[in-house]
Amino acid sequence: MDFMTALDVAASGLSAERTYMNTVSMNLANINTTKTAEGGPYVRKSVRMETTDVLSPFDQAMWNANNRELKGVRVTDVVADKRPFKMVYDPGHPDANDQGYVRFPDINVVEEMANMITAMRSYEAGATSIDAVKQMYNKALMIGQG
Repeated sequence: MDFMTALDVAASGLSAERTYMNTVSMNLANINTTKTAEGGPYVRKSVRMETTDVLSPFDQAMWNANNRELKGVRVTDVVADKRPFKMVYDPGHPDANDQGYVRFPDINVVEEMANMITAMRSYEAGATSIDAVKQMYNKALMIGQG
């Protein structure tokens, strides 16, 4: 694997984790949103990711079998969660139904914070690998100068 391919793999991970962190932040920000522009409560979002080729088809034909297996990651979709809403009895709430219940998003703060920490650690790992690649590149340049 060359330096640029290593950077491409790490950059794909950084981009995917940034989308994941933004989605988790949006979930946390809307934890008590009972009415959206669409009319109902906020629906929790999840990120769907999949592996993707880092190399172009031409590059794959020119590289050996080990390098052809290199994969990055990409976000395929941000999907609405299918969890049912939480029904909370609050007859004084402006969005309460006839029985006095309000529909709230089923967002678990602990779960979302764990997701945020996982995404942050993955992002940090990607940034660290980019730094390592830059250091190796600089060392290679120094060896070439000497």
